[in-house]
Amino acid sequence: MEEGARFTEGDFYQAHFDARAYINNFYSSPQGHADEKKYLSFILGCLSKTFSTGKYKGQRLIEVGSGPTIHTIISACEYFQEIVLSDFTDNNRQEIVKWLKKETGCFDWNPIIQHVCAIEGKSPSDVEVKLRQRVKEVLKCDVRLENPFHPHNLGPAECVITSLCLEAACKDLQTYRNALRGVAALVRPGGILVMIGVLEETFYYINETRFSCLHLSKSSIENILEDLGFTVHEVNINPAEDRENTTISDFAAVLYLVALKSM
Repeated sequence: MEEGARFTEGDFYQAHFDARAYINNFYSSPQGHADEKKYLSFILGCLSKTFSTGKYKGQRLIEVGSGPTIHTIISACEYFQEIVLSDFTDNNRQEIVKWLKKETGCFDWNPIIQHVCAIEGKSPSDVEVKLRQRVKEVLKCDVRLENPFHPHNLGPAECVITSLCLEAACKDLQTYRNALRGVAALVRPGGILVMIGVLEETFYYINETRFSCLHLSKSSIENILEDLGFTVHEVNINPAEDRENTTISDFAAVLYLVALKSM
């Protein structure tokens, strides 16, 4: 982050984060943004490998910090009866609700759903119906709170997903550690935490608006998870191909991690 720049926390997101620009720029096709070199297809492939076998299933899946997106639950929706999505900003939650209700002008997730279903040999129309049926709530969340869903108290879930959220919301490592503790508390003992994040990133852009990001290493994330009683079962890293010449962010790699909470 540039010297003297203020970290862009929740209030800045509420005022300046353009939900539709974000999904248009990064999720219009399975290839994602041209500058990110296969980030989206990498993540969709990892999620498919994790969930499509049916190894992980249960009553509830919670995503903490969904943004305006639904791509992280496409492979998982068949295996969880109740799905809760969430985000801090009103516009992001509204984009999800528009899609769930098939409102005029909602974002077209069909290219992404079709891509995942081609990998898994499933019917896109069936998966789309199941997604809309299984998502029961779209809640406000703030990961800086001990209970991210305050004043709601959600029961523990068999699976919790968080994607590109904590590093964007937390200005320093202690804040990140506290946030991850709150997210971890949502996971039932024996359940899994799926984390999608960026390593060594300090900024990203949505059109002309710059947002901050907490510089993180793989080891720091794994150490915090171990302290919280998790065992890392799977780690996949996709390095940035041309970090020096991208204009939308400065991430060194994308991290996909699956961790099991001890009983």
